[in-house]
Amino acid sequence: MLKLKYLFNNVELAEMLLKNWEFDKDSLELFKYYRISSNAIYPFRVQGKPQLLRFSPNSEKCRENILAELEFISYLRSNQYGVLESVPSKNGEELVEKQTPWGEYYASVFKRVSGIQIAETDLSNTIIFNYGKALGKLHQLTSEYEPERFKRWSYSDALNWMKKVLMDFPLETSALEEMKLLKHYFDSIPITKSNFGLIHYDFELDNVFYDEKSHSCNVIDFDDSMYHWYVMDIEQALDSLRESISPETFPLIKQSFMDGYRSEYDISDDMMSLIPACRRFANLYGYVRILVSMKEKWDNEPQWLTNLREKLAKNMKNKSSCFGTEIE
Repeated sequence: MLKLKYLFNNVELAEMLLKNWEFDKDSLELFKYYRISSNAIYPFRVQGKPQLLRFSPNSEKCRENILAELEFISYLRSNQYGVLESVPSKNGEELVEKQTPWGEYYASVFKRVSGIQIAETDLSNTIIFNYGKALGKLHQLTSEYEPERFKRWSYSDALNWMKKVLMDFPLETSALEEMKLLKHYFDSIPITKSNFGLIHYDFELDNVFYDEKSHSCNVIDFDDSMYHWYVMDIEQALDSLRESISPETFPLIKQSFMDGYRSEYDISDDMMSLIPACRRFANLYGYVRILVSMKEKWDNEPQWLTNLREKLAKNMKNKSSCFGTEIE
């Protein structure tokens, strides 16, 4: 997520960036439905059709990673995969870099995908099967993908970034130990074209939309994509499901998901054994990102920010519960 100082609503900034694209002026009222996490997202309309402005400060993002994301999305669309579509600016740019009174920002615009978030459905077996099918198809396409210009970072790059961050937090000894354990573990796992590639990383219920008419899924938010074992995506999806259904129902739901996945892409039982380590990776990565986000603190913070800090601190405590223990 972004540093907390970037979580404040800034309509003037959003309007300034949006001027690089066509938009219906009367649709700026939709800005009140903004959301900010790892990016700021502001909805608007163009000729009555919904679109989304996405932006973030350049100090928080890597330009090459964003360009690699846009290139990958274009590849998926060219293969008829259900994914969001970027909208070129007035100057024909998918990624706008803009100097503003609030600093330099990266901005892009995307068309809203069809369907409803899977999190808002009844999570029926049919929907969950298609959810898994969408992830399997993604990995099938990824296994054949070769970037033309830009390449996303890898799990190893992410671990190195975590190490660099943690060196500035001398009290975070258990997190640093966890990073070393994970690096040693993953470095011992063979990488093949069939088990490793560019993953979504955030293939959770909120980022996948189910289209009832076509019985298919449309996927958004490739912002955190990285090169990793495909099992990492499976674990993130299953964890999202685990949080949304009862423990008694989960085994059947998991089976439906995996049946859908395997209808498009094969994953061995041996590779599924990486799931505990993948959960540990996600926990550490989330922990370190929150650590960076909360580093700065100011006097007289608004109540919503104080509440958010408490929520994030609790989240960090949960994520760190297994740090430093043996990886199963």
